[in-house]
Amino acid sequence: MGTWQVPGYSEVRVLGEGAQGRVVLARHDASGAPAAIKYLSERLCEDARFRERFRGEADLLRRVRNPYIAQMWGLVEAPEGAAIVMEAVDGASLKEVLARQGALTPEASLTVLKGSLLGLAAAHEVGVVHRDYKPANVIVRGDGLSKLIDFGIAVDAGEAGRSGTPVYMAPEQWRAEPASPATDVYAATCVFFECVTGRRPFTAEDQRALMNLHLTGEIPVEAVPEPLRPLVSSGLAKDPWGRPAGAAAFVSELESAAAAAYGLDWEGRGVRALAGAAAALAMIFPLAALGMAPAGSGAAGAAGTAGAAGASGAAGTAGAGSGTVGAAGAAGGKGVLGVVGAKGATAIAGALVVTGVAGGAGYYAATGDDKPRPAPTPSLSFALAAHRTSLGNPPLQGTGQIVQVKGGSNAALVKRINDALLAPVNSREAEYRRAMTTFNATASAASVKAAIRLSGPRYVSVRYDFELRSKEITHASWNRARTVTVDLKTGTTFKNAAEMVTPAGLTGTGVAGFSDLVMKADASRTCLSSMRYGPADFRNEAVIFALWPKELEVIVDAPATTAAREMACGQNSVKIPYDRLTTFLKPEVLAAIPYKPAPAPTRS
Repeated sequence: MGTWQVPGYSEVRVLGEGAQGRVVLARHDASGAPAAIKYLSERLCEDARFRERFRGEADLLRRVRNPYIAQMWGLVEAPEGAAIVMEAVDGASLKEVLARQGALTPEASLTVLKGSLLGLAAAHEVGVVHRDYKPANVIVRGDGLSKLIDFGIAVDAGEAGRSGTPVYMAPEQWRAEPASPATDVYAATCVFFECVTGRRPFTAEDQRALMNLHLTGEIPVEAVPEPLRPLVSSGLAKDPWGRPAGAAAFVSELESAAAAAYGLDWEGRGVRALAGAAAALAMIFPLAALGMAPAGSGAAGAAGTAGAAGASGAAGTAGAGSGTVGAAGAAGGKGVLGVVGAKGATAIAGALVVTGVAGGAGYYAATGDDKPRPAPTPSLSFALAAHRTSLGNPPLQGTGQIVQVKGGSNAALVKRINDALLAPVNSREAEYRRAMTTFNATASAASVKAAIRLSGPRYVSVRYDFELRSKEITHASWNRARTVTVDLKTGTTFKNAAEMVTPAGLTGTGVAGFSDLVMKADASRTCLSSMRYGPADFRNEAVIFALWPKELEVIVDAPATTAAREMACGQNSVKIPYDRLTTFLKPEVLAAIPYKPAPAPTRS
């Protein structure tokens, strides 16, 4: 397996190696066009979980097409190995530029930030958060155009975790809270600060001290020129709701500040400065060194291209990048996707298709398409917001987190979505208040914790976990979770789980089949491992659902079901892959979820 190579390409040199695999520069045999190919390591290829993650990397970002992002043109998989074929970008990483050049001019720094934000905005538009924006993941070409690479730890907006590079991680990443477009805005602002000043906004001798600075440290705005301080303050806000809603919104603020401070031609000067800084590193451009660079994209064309970019502005720069990508794709027949970097390769693809291969092996090719795409509309961003309320006398003090959205172009729709997301919390707190009256309870407190399960493109699905603290009302049944799934096109919700289920799924046979799936998924052998349900359980909230990107979360309130299990069972949950629910869930629900069934290889 270690010698397996993507058919039709010849390896030229290794660009980088790591625990997960290697990235090589390759040449397409038929056309001579360059490509960068990311191979999954032999060891990881033998692990089905890592193979699935590798596919997921392509699946997650398959819709992104933007001149400021290195494009992926193929995911190739065979029994012997797996690889992602990418556009070969000739240039130097921003990390290398800063190491050699030190601080950049404000105009050059703003140009880098704008290019990266435009790339991030394209990802945010389809619900993807990069989570690892840093100088090493930005490639500056000889013409001054920058490209964003390495989406290896990218996630759907709303997924939580502490993955990232610590010096650029947003406060919510340190707290393992859900990632949102504002998370990438924070990292991009950290890098912008580094470009302008030559140093990072926060440094410390150990990781705990670094975390505290990102969580509570004062933003060092005095280190940047006065006109840029509002950008830095906004982008590095500790609360994600205090930052621009996403990269697209931040671009608008950037352009206004840049034009006011440095004149309308600020971007032309910035592109020329970046081209000069990159040209000084032309000796390390991998394609130029091997005579494989496309005309005008490497060191040889740096000065002329930079001048043209300076004259034509942002549109000309973007056009040049797009044209280079298109040329590489045409030359390579099926298209090639490549990223230059020590560890990374980005997986940005079109729809996954299956092609037959001689000998019966299956190759999964993720192919890009060149169909015109509609102009992007402002995207919605999802984040946790603080929740505080006080109801009645004696009061019920409510605290915790709720999910809210920002952005978009329809304020009325955003309000409907936010009202729908808040409704389960309001309803539960109203139930608590009525119970306090019934049981003559003293002052009590309720808390809510929110978790975003799915954040687009069609639905946002949220789980809320509650806790009531009351001297008089103490039974655990008051703390049961609730879920809400909102249609982002209409602002409407599913009233109950039954509205997601096909008519056949609600028959006795359909419910029995679903019960079997729950039992099989209940690895911990809770009360669910022997329960049977009735159709009414899906209407009375004894069974509730939360949508995940690849699985359905099923939450069962055992005492409330028609099986009427003992109260000790409480609420339990399992997750079932959508592949097993194709006849149970409504087709329109499955069609709107960004999961892709694993295709079976065709045989020739």
